[in-house]
Amino acid sequence: MSAVPLGFQHRWIPPSRDGTPTLVLLHGTGGNEQDLLPLGAALVPGAALLSPRGKVLENGMPRYFRRLAEGVFDLEDLRLRTRELAEFLQGATEAYGFDPGGVIAVGYSNGANIAGSLVLLYPGLLRGAILFHAQVPLEPEDEPDLAGTRVFLSGGCVDPLVPPTQTQRLADMLGARGADVRLHWEPGGHALSQGEVTAAREWLRVSIDGGGAAEDGGMYG
Repeated sequence: MSAVPLGFQHRWIPPSRDGTPTLVLLHGTGGNEQDLLPLGAALVPGAALLSPRGKVLENGMPRYFRRLAEGVFDLEDLRLRTRELAEFLQGATEAYGFDPGGVIAVGYSNGANIAGSLVLLYPGLLRGAILFHAQVPLEPEDEPDLAGTRVFLSGGCVDPLVPPTQTQRLADMLGARGADVRLHWEPGGHALSQGEVTAAREWLRVSIDGGGAAEDGGMYG
């Protein structure tokens, strides 16, 4: 579907089923607004999908914020880009008419890192988040109250780009601030695995849909 101008090049796919959340799909470095559409459809069939392209280029590859080196983030730029993304989501809520209380971010790698930044800097903006291969994006200056926010994190035990200690630290940080956190490990590296997708889908079914099954009219029916 054609997208209205909101400051980000993006795709918007309206929901085809009632009662589904809006998934905000945030790609990894070098991705674009098309990349995670199949993932979103697999996680929640019929859900609304909102997929913005990162506005920062690194050697021609789109990202959501700048970094100074591998694993070293430009924190000033990260805060700026996180605010831009939060404003984009607020504008999209008005433009497309979806429920702001039903927004779940789904991010991979760089996209997961800015989604984690959204959770920490703008508590309450998201109903929940799925963070595939994320690390600690920043240390918030204020202590956010994340009670009521549900987060699924996954990582690879031999991920060469995101050390497992970073993913664990992010899980601990979010949990200490009140978030309901589920941490899932895969034996592989940085690539997104089917095991992670299956675990995230089940987490969504139980945590967000309340365990609704097909016969109960849940969002996976």
